[in-house]
Amino acid sequence: MSMSDPIADMLTRIRNANRVFKNSVDIPSSKLKLGIAEILKKEGYVRDYKVVKTDGPQPTLKVYLKYTPDRTRVISGLKKISKPGLRIYVGTEDIPRVLGGLGTAVISTSSGILTDKESRRKKVGGEVLCYIW
Repeated sequence: MSMSDPIADMLTRIRNANRVFKNSVDIPSSKLKLGIAEILKKEGYVRDYKVVKTDGPQPTLKVYLKYTPDRTRVISGLKKISKPGLRIYVGTEDIPRVLGGLGTAVISTSSGILTDKESRRKKVGGEVLCYIW
């Protein structure tokens, strides 16, 4: 797979690992992906994440997935919104609500990677990276 869209790659890896109830998933690390991992953790979608040094040029981001005690997936969906060919930007007024506020939109803003709620609170728009629910 070409790495023209590393965020889509990250979401796909998480989606696939989540589907087969893996405990963790390894993703090539980047600042942007760390920001997304931080939101996943803060919003309770994953247990934890850490950056692991590798022999390669790029460290690995290890994301620990989370399931309920009766083995239900905590993440039921991940959807990439902004794509390399079609970037989706929103102003403060147009920040999306995912599933009427039950899900989370991840937005790349001038104040860093924020959830839709944080973006509204800080009154900053930006690029809508993905939806999680």
